[in-house]
Amino acid sequence: MAAPGALLVMGVSGSGKSTVGALLASELGWKFYDADDYHSEENRKKMGKGIPLNDQDRIPWLCNLHDILLRDVALGQHVVLACSALKKMYRDILTQGKDGAAPKCKELGREAKGAKIQLLVVHLSGSFEVISERLLKRKGHFMPPELLQSQFETLEPPAAPEKFIQQFTPQQPTLDAV
Repeated sequence: MAAPGALLVMGVSGSGKSTVGALLASELGWKFYDADDYHSEENRKKMGKGIPLNDQDRIPWLCNLHDILLRDVALGQHVVLACSALKKMYRDILTQGKDGAAPKCKELGREAKGAKIQLLVVHLSGSFEVISERLLKRKGHFMPPELLQSQFETLEPPAAPEKFIQQFTPQQPTLDAV
């Protein structure tokens, strides 16, 4: 198997994606992106009001993230992306673009058309109780704890043929868990 061009650190809100993703990127010397930084203002407001995002809200966000990954990987940069990517369809958009056809990135020229990103998924999982407790302690994030149940309901854990690793989130995160 060829080395992945990108690592996706995925899971529900509060599972540790940003922390683990940043640590992995630092350790590997790879570029790090936190998908939360790329949500539209409308998505942030919607979540802030306690309204879960739907597919129509997420698809443009995921397509933007796909374009970023495609650009960096095509330029030879390895990337770690922290992103909920709760459904298989969302992970497919990250690797292949919308409808399985990668959008052509203007900066890359013709060779980028139809490119697929080699992605290794690191799924951070944990019990509702542990993650809920973490969210209740988190300050200054636009995602309210009340939306956690909707994320668990939406979650489609990775499965074959996806290339993935599953890491259970401990009650107290430690560097040993990374």
